Amino acid sequence: MSWEKDTLLAKSKIFFDKAFSEDKENIFFGLNCAMGLETLSRAALAKISPTLLAEPDKDQQNLLHALNLGSAKTQKKSIGTSQVLVMCKTLIPEFTEEHLKSASAIVNRRNEEVHTGTAAFLEYRTQHWIEGFYKCCKVLADSLGETLESIFGIEEAKAAELILKDTESKVIEKTKGLIAAHAKVFESKGEDEINHLKAEAEKQGEILSHNKHHRVKCPACSCVATVTGVVYGKDQIEHGDYEIIVRQTVIPTKFNCVACGLKLNGYGQLSTAGVGDHFTHRTNYTPEEYYDLISLDDTEAFDRRAEELGYFHFSND
Repeated sequence: MSWEKDTLLAKSKIFFDKAFSEDKENIFFGLNCAMGLETLSRAALAKISPTLLAEPDKDQQNLLHALNLGSAKTQKKSIGTSQVLVMCKTLIPEFTEEHLKSASAIVNRRNEEVHTGTAAFLEYRTQHWIEGFYKCCKVLADSLGETLESIFGIEEAKAAELILKDTESKVIEKTKGLIAAHAKVFESKGEDEINHLKAEAEKQGEILSHNKHHRVKCPACSCVATVTGVVYGKDQIEHGDYEIIVRQTVIPTKFNCVACGLKLNGYGQLSTAGVGDHFTHRTNYTPEEYYDLISLDDTEAFDRRAEELGYFHFSND
C-alpha cells in the first residue's frame, strides 16, 4: 500500500481516463469519476504529509508505515474517505464546506453503487453532480500544483472550464423566470391548441433526433423538446458486424421547445432547467463509408481516385 503523493496522483489520472472513455450517461462514468476524486483528495493530503492518511492505532503501527518504518508483519490501514475529505477542508483553505458537501455526495453514491444492489449513478444524473465534481477537482489539483488539463487532459479540461464558467446565481434566477413565464402562457391556451402544439412538438422532436438533436422534456410545458451542444473529447470507435459505430460526447448548450417557445442558451441555464445531462451522438458507418473505400465495380470513382494518386486506369473496353 502506497501513501505517496505521486502514486496516488497517477492512480487518480487512471481513474479519470477510464471515466472519460465512457458515455456520460453510463454508470461507469460516475463510478470512475468518484474513484478518481477519492484518490485525488488522498494525494492532496499526502502532499502535506503521508502520515495524514494513516489510520490512528494504539501502537502507531500505521503511522510508522507512513514513515517507512513499519514492520512487514503488520498491515497498513488508511483513514476512510469521509475523513479524508474533512481533513481536506481543514488543511486546504480553498476546499470549502460547499466542496466538502459535493465531494461527500459523490463518494456516497460510489459506496452505494459498490456495496448495494442500487444503480446509484443511474438515479444520480450527471447534471446533478458534474459541476460540484469539477469544482472539487480544480481546488485539489491547484493544491497539488496541477491543473485540470494535467489531470483530465486538454479536451476534458476545456469541457470542465466551460461548465464552471457558465454556472452562476444570476443565471439560475434568469432561467427560473423564463421557465415560469413560458409555463404561464402555455397553460392559458385552449385545450385544442395545447393538444396541437404537443403533437407538433412530438413530430419535430422525432425529426430532429435523427439530426444530432437530443430529445428531452420541456421544463415549462412538459412537451417534447430538444437540446444540442458542443462535441468534446476523443471519438470512441466500436467495430460491430459489418458496421463501425462512432460515439461522440456532447455538452448540452442550447435548448428549444417548439410547443411553448422556451429557448435556453448555455450549460448553466440548461442545468438549472434540469435538461443539462451530457449525451452521446452515435453514428453508424459501413466500413466502406468510414474508410472511404471504393468498389472496384465503380469504374468512374476508381478512375478519379487513380488520377488523384497519379495512376492511370486502362479500361477493358
